[in-house]
Amino acid sequence: MTLPLEGVRILTVEQYGAGPFGTMWLADQGAEVIKIEPPAKDGEEGGDFARVLGPYYFDNGDSQWFHAYNRNKKSLTLDLKSDQGKKVLHDLAGASDALLSNLRGDVPEALGLTYQHLKTANPKIVCAHLSAYGRDGPRASWPGFDYLMQAEAGWFSLTGEPDQPPTRFGLSVVDQMTGVALGYAALCGIIRARASGEGGDIDVSLFDVALSNLSYPAIWYLNAGHVQERLARSAHPSLTPCQLYKTADGWIYLMCNKEKFWRVLADTLGHAEWADDPRFRTFKERLDNRPLIQDMLDEALSAKTTAEWLVDFAGTVPASPILDVAEALENPFVKDEGRLQDIELDGHGTYRYLRPPVQTDIPAPARPAPKLGQHTEALLAEIGYDDEKLSQLRKAKVI
Repeated sequence: MTLPLEGVRILTVEQYGAGPFGTMWLADQGAEVIKIEPPAKDGEEGGDFARVLGPYYFDNGDSQWFHAYNRNKKSLTLDLKSDQGKKVLHDLAGASDALLSNLRGDVPEALGLTYQHLKTANPKIVCAHLSAYGRDGPRASWPGFDYLMQAEAGWFSLTGEPDQPPTRFGLSVVDQMTGVALGYAALCGIIRARASGEGGDIDVSLFDVALSNLSYPAIWYLNAGHVQERLARSAHPSLTPCQLYKTADGWIYLMCNKEKFWRVLADTLGHAEWADDPRFRTFKERLDNRPLIQDMLDEALSAKTTAEWLVDFAGTVPASPILDVAEALENPFVKDEGRLQDIELDGHGTYRYLRPPVQTDIPAPARPAPKLGQHTEALLAEIGYDDEKLSQLRKAKVI
């Protein structure tokens, strides 16, 4: 048995979060992910600028943020703006399945990272591009970031309480979902290339992924004219009960998103008669009576603490506590079920991180993010660069 992507070689020209998040998923499944980074020169440190991103650092000075997005990768330094660097890139492309990038939309063409530039080196190369707004169109040269996409694609208008200002999602979900989409696109391209012998360009953008995630609110508006708005207590637009409810010591979230769960909830709360009440018999009736159900459930659930209700509901009523980040990571279901991993880092010791979410028969590797240029010489030696050639490239500050 091997990891699913062993034998797949991926070059990446990436920075910050979106692209690195997606390529990390590929590395976790065994792909050889080679992170191409600018070498240090002219007084600049070089590398992905996230290497120095704070505010928290390990004992050896490494950015904890950088390690969150770059485990299990290799690092190769290369000046892609130089003619010699472009030649090295072509040699690397000849021995790779794909080149992935997350750059401003007009940059891949300028750096020669498209299929048109690389197909002579490898007709099967897949060039997968992640940009803010796409590589074509009026915004190709625009910079763009996660929260901007959330704002323009309608997410702010759906998040938070109705009487509060528009609110962003609490995590950089657009970045991370687009990163996963980049990995998905690359694998689609690789499968096609292996079957047909021809690679090509594939594109994803932060804006398109944010927009596509409007999903059912989008189809409701486009076909029924309904504009979904924020709902109190993070309620579902149509399913009831599905929102926050009060308990003796705080809050609990219930999701009775199948008809059967309403009856189970009523029985568990000691109000079996609710299940047959004509006001609450189906989702439609319960939605029409959502304020009344909220008052009824607040009163019933206030008889016990959230923890006590979770014991009663376990495995029968879909329910969850409301945890902060510390509580979420200290949760026994996280700590005791292997969802954290230990990673050894030179100059620091062991640090803890989250286990990859995709599980196979073979555990994913647990290697820390690479040092800048850590694998440059070994990787170039693999494609035939001897010591003299490497020395010339170093002297010219190409690597």
